[in-house]
Amino acid sequence: MDRHTVGEWVRAGRLLRPHPGVVALPHSLDRWRTRALAAVLATGGTLTHTSALTVWRLSPETDPVHVSIPARRRAPRRPGLVVHRVRELTTDRLGPYPVTDLPRSLVDAWGMAHGTAGAARLVEVSRGAVIAALRERRVRPAQLRAEMVGHPALPGRGGLSELIRLVENGCQSELEIWGVREVLRGPGMPRVVQQHPVVLPFATVHLDAAVPELKIAIELDGAAFHGSAEARERDTRRDVALAALGWVVLRFSYRRLRTDPAGCRAEVIAVCAARRALVAPR
Repeated sequence: MDRHTVGEWVRAGRLLRPHPGVVALPHSLDRWRTRALAAVLATGGTLTHTSALTVWRLSPETDPVHVSIPARRRAPRRPGLVVHRVRELTTDRLGPYPVTDLPRSLVDAWGMAHGTAGAARLVEVSRGAVIAALRERRVRPAQLRAEMVGHPALPGRGGLSELIRLVENGCQSELEIWGVREVLRGPGMPRVVQQHPVVLPFATVHLDAAVPELKIAIELDGAAFHGSAEARERDTRRDVALAALGWVVLRFSYRRLRTDPAGCRAEVIAVCAARRALVAPR
């Protein structure tokens, strides 16, 4: 189609021009993925930061769209578009989208969230993406640490290192991280093992935390816990099977963990003391 016809269609509203050199059907710009592709085509860049994490399915679809280009090029300014100029840029491709690899995407998003222009919501998204990527083994702790080496001025470096260590040690969610910090540590608490495996007749389960020598299981129930009858039935069956093997199961709700961590901790200590008394030689 010739340039004149395209111009006529833009003037008539049959096409929209989100960026110079790029046109789109009007209804398609309601879709984030169209806007992301338009940003890539307009800049010749690579999706990065939270936009890359969206394509990696670790972040919600949000604007503005972030792309990176080589530092030698000029960064255009357009509404809904943030262009980063970087010295080094290695690109993967997921479908039609050029994206930074997953370790780079996670570290870039973390730095943006914890920088001067960051926001609480961005911090939440970046933390959730790191936890999910590590939990699902889509990235290894060593890969993230290696990527951090290339970002010596990374904002929030200490927090990212701590988060990697907590997930590496068995935390599978923000709630478990909270539980470890506020409940499972402190004076009088026994040594707990995270993600402790127990073989049941129907499956091997991994306990959120456990005191294996006393057969005490500690389950930290998230805000969406027991959202269905099926979930309730599954967890009841699991608790009964654990009890048949001599385990005591302590369940703490999200609300209780957040509002009364000291009370939760005291109950764990009390149950541990009672179990020790039962198994002590007479």
